[in-house]
Amino acid sequence: MSTLAPTNISQGTRITREEKRVLAATLVGTAIEWYDYFIYAQAAGLVLGALFFAPAAKDNAPLGQILSLATIGISFLFRPLGAMVCGHIGDKIGRKATLVMTLILMGAATALIGVLPTYTQVGVWAPISLITLRILQGFSAGGEWGGAALMAVEHAPLQKRSFFGSFPQLGVPLGMILATLVLLMLTAILTKDQFTAWGWRLPFLFSVALVFTGFLIRRTVEESPVYEQMHRRRKESSAPLGELFRHHWKQVLLTAFIFMGNNAAGYLLIAFFITYGDKQLHLPTSQLLSVCTLAAVAWLGSTLAGGLMGDRIGRVRTFQIGYVGLALWAIPTWLLIDSRDILLFFVAAFVLAVPLGITYGPQAALYAEMFPAKVRYSGVSVGYALGSILGGAFAATIAQWIIATYNQSWLVGLYIAILSVISFVAVSLVNDPKGVDLNVKEVHEDYLRTHPEAVLHDRGVAGEITR
Repeated sequence: MSTLAPTNISQGTRITREEKRVLAATLVGTAIEWYDYFIYAQAAGLVLGALFFAPAAKDNAPLGQILSLATIGISFLFRPLGAMVCGHIGDKIGRKATLVMTLILMGAATALIGVLPTYTQVGVWAPISLITLRILQGFSAGGEWGGAALMAVEHAPLQKRSFFGSFPQLGVPLGMILATLVLLMLTAILTKDQFTAWGWRLPFLFSVALVFTGFLIRRTVEESPVYEQMHRRRKESSAPLGELFRHHWKQVLLTAFIFMGNNAAGYLLIAFFITYGDKQLHLPTSQLLSVCTLAAVAWLGSTLAGGLMGDRIGRVRTFQIGYVGLALWAIPTWLLIDSRDILLFFVAAFVLAVPLGITYGPQAALYAEMFPAKVRYSGVSVGYALGSILGGAFAATIAQWIIATYNQSWLVGLYIAILSVISFVAVSLVNDPKGVDLNVKEVHEDYLRTHPEAVLHDRGVAGEITR
């Protein structure tokens, strides 16, 4: 009996032990990676400007803050490179090995940030070193998401593909919860001077233990069934990147525009709300961290709900509902925040997190179904990376510039609303691919054309391969 039976058709409704391992590995691994990424984003808003951009921060505090927030965006510029390199590796040697590589790279860069000397110690080499390590984080993040998403989606039963795909997405708010809880704990234990002097380093160093845990979990997971099927059918496949840009550039652009709106809104929640509340509204840091932690819990729950909705009503319809919510709530968010009432601040962030999660839940399934297996890792990774540049890369920097220039925070809401409308239009151009076959028909047919002796054998197992 051939081992090439379809992997996307459920043999029942129960989730197998291997599938549970896959879900755990994608969730824990992405949570750890995004903890690393978000701890930097939050530290950039609170302390890194004064420590690593001292001359600008001393003469012009808003400029120092803008420069610090801009380092968040710089790493995004290298996500496409990470996506292309890791996507190519993932399409060639497998999702599992690539995921382990990106996890280790992210953890090493994060831990090294925790031991960097500041500007007062080594001068201009401090920001140069910081930016270099931030670039490595961006490279790693560019390759991480596509692998985790495909590991989950390609293991999924057909009717649970969006639900499975929501698990690597859950790693984003879970990583934010971990990051904000660590900062909340440290700011509660340490004085402000202690945190600024050395306490900010501890969250970066904690990453070593988290990455080791994630490494052990990811090693236990088997390779993606679709990748294994493709690898058995034709070991010498064509270069995925070349084929991606020749034949699938429209899908890459669509995935980028679809991601733009929720990524920008997400990075305001992750990186800018705390900074704005601390620097502009002078609200207690501990309260701000608590508010954003609770908002991330709402994000976590709505992401899971979005994954379930994607299986029930379709990926595109779920995205549309989420983006309508984001566009409508974008401006009211800032009217509540500017009240300086911490309870209304909480309501603003909590409600924003709901449509944000709804647009996150079905994303992995939608993207995976838009590309054939040979270029799937490259396609989803590059599209995701480009969307993050257009969306979240400089969202916090743009928001800071808007407020510094116009002193009208509702304009930041207008900016998010416009991006949400663009993403709504982009996802509406996609014919909902719910239930599309993820198996490697095109590789199988190429194999038969180049190996005529396999045709007779294949006729005997034709019913086992989805055509």
